[in-house]
Amino acid sequence: MKSLDILLVEDNEGDIILTTEAFEESKIINIVKVIRDGKEVINFFEDLNDKDGIPDLVLLDINLPKMSGHEVLAYIKNHEKYKQIPVIMLTTSSAEKDILKSYKSYVNCYITKPIDVNEFVQAVTKIEDFWINIVSIPKN
Repeated sequence: MKSLDILLVEDNEGDIILTTEAFEESKIINIVKVIRDGKEVINFFEDLNDKDGIPDLVLLDINLPKMSGHEVLAYIKNHEKYKQIPVIMLTTSSAEKDILKSYKSYVNCYITKPIDVNEFVQAVTKIEDFWINIVSIPKN
């Protein structure tokens, strides 16, 4: 079974813990790197100098310090080296304007975070199952 290098861009400590624990509970070994603010994500991508550090999947929150998830998404999708990386907007916002803006910037999917802890863990598990077992992702 394949595994993924996942970049989780999230500033809420509770959501970070829930997400990483959901990945850890699975039988699939994933590498999850956590970055807590938008500017730090841009710095992360700008500092990459080889293909080994490029994530296979990005889970991105909209509401981030220093730079919004929308700005980070635009950076990734407008960069030739990174635009093929699947980006999932995983956020509390269910606002139509955020959903539309995300898809106009080529997000691969938009998921509103469930409030219930068990539903949140189930959502993360389904993300993992879909992106590992069903979808083919190009290796960087």
